[in-house]
Amino acid sequence: MPSFAYHRPDSLRDALDRLALDGARPLSGGTDLLVALEEEVEHATHLVDLRRIPGAREITRSTDGGVRIGAAARLADIATHADVGARWPALAQACDAVGTTALRHMGTLGGNLCQRPRCWYLRRNIPCLKNGGPSCPAEDGENRYLAILGGGPCHAVHPSDPAVALTALDAQVEIAGAGATRRVAMSAFYAPPRADVTRETALTAGEIVTAVELPATSAGGRQRYDKVMQRGAWDFALVSLAACRREDGDVRLVLGGVGPRPWRVDHSVEQDVASGGLSVEDVATLADRALYDARPLRDNDYKIALAAALLRRAMTDLTTRL
Repeated sequence: MPSFAYHRPDSLRDALDRLALDGARPLSGGTDLLVALEEEVEHATHLVDLRRIPGAREITRSTDGGVRIGAAARLADIATHADVGARWPALAQACDAVGTTALRHMGTLGGNLCQRPRCWYLRRNIPCLKNGGPSCPAEDGENRYLAILGGGPCHAVHPSDPAVALTALDAQVEIAGAGATRRVAMSAFYAPPRADVTRETALTAGEIVTAVELPATSAGGRQRYDKVMQRGAWDFALVSLAACRREDGDVRLVLGGVGPRPWRVDHSVEQDVASGGLSVEDVATLADRALYDARPLRDNDYKIALAAALLRRAMTDLTTRL
């Protein structure tokens, strides 16, 4: 592990000042960052621990009936939080699906959302577009776990489970920087690789995620989070799906494990699911339509079949007993 200075500020202002130091990186649970530093995927001369910032670990009900989750809230605490589990079960299920029990008790929401992609080439420092290489070696190499939707020129997928549920729940990400605090829709938090292959989130230099807010309008209804893994547990999603039918009848379907960011299904498909009265044939047709734009690589076309199966199951569930 390379050497670094460790800072533990007790205010947001102090944290932002320390993050302005050359080579400073934010630290929360550290379950991804410390590994990335050891593997030399990341580099830092200062680590700024964000967990002592007031409110960073709190989960509180908003005045409008929504919920505010501090970025340093542990995934295990979100998964077992009574209010989150009762009103936003898709998020509780997604947090409970992350890694192992130990990782969930150490990992935080903000860290999980901001973790680096798990592409084999990036993680092994093999020259690629993200680390200064001339091309994406996965296009003709090892690509069985990579993107089928929205990929190119980089085909890495984002591994976060909570991000998929938060996108379906219309969450807002609170971001603080030296200038001001701003909010970004979870659906716009991840930067598509075609825009800038070196950027992965909406964060700019010196900015950190301070909280995630869920609106009251996304609470309740019917929600589920499903995840298909190679080993059945303790693994990243081959494909996942957050499916929600809100109390107002609107439907949200968001896939994970298939693209560089959570992939929301075309709105016309969601509207047809919301209309109800679907036959088995209707459900199959809608699932195929949702994946019409899929462009698999040589070894990952199996993800289309997995995604279609998850979509059919969720669509059937959301349209029964209406």
